[in-house]
Amino acid sequence: MSATYDGGIAESSQRDRAVVAGFTFFAGILMLMSGLWSFVTGLTGLIEHHFYAITRNYAFKIDITAWGWIHLILGIVVAITGIGLLLGQTWARVVGIILAVLSAVANFLFLPYYPFWSILVITLDVIIIWALAVYGRVVGSGAMD
Repeated sequence: MSATYDGGIAESSQRDRAVVAGFTFFAGILMLMSGLWSFVTGLTGLIEHHFYAITRNYAFKIDITAWGWIHLILGIVVAITGIGLLLGQTWARVVGIILAVLSAVANFLFLPYYPFWSILVITLDVIIIWALAVYGRVVGSGAMD
């Protein structure tokens, strides 16, 4: 009976590792996509200033060129972190969650300029945060030991 019990633990642990690896890979791909999208959004803001609608009476009014630089730099850092996740770097998980939160906040503030796009990226950021946070739950539960 103990052999079956030990085999069940090993099988469960192996399944948990596969789930964690899958979520990490998923988050890495999403971060790579989100980073590239933000990079293109920033490049568009820098090259074509009149592409985005400029709204009046917005509490967080920032120049389109500034938004371009914010999205461009954030996109590069998010994409690099996504590559780090795909390469299995442990630092990339924590940095990934922090960057996804920053990206969601930046896109929330960018809502009046390009609403549909901002909502899409915020949704993607929430999925990234969830996928990376699942890793901590599985490891913290002792299932990975």
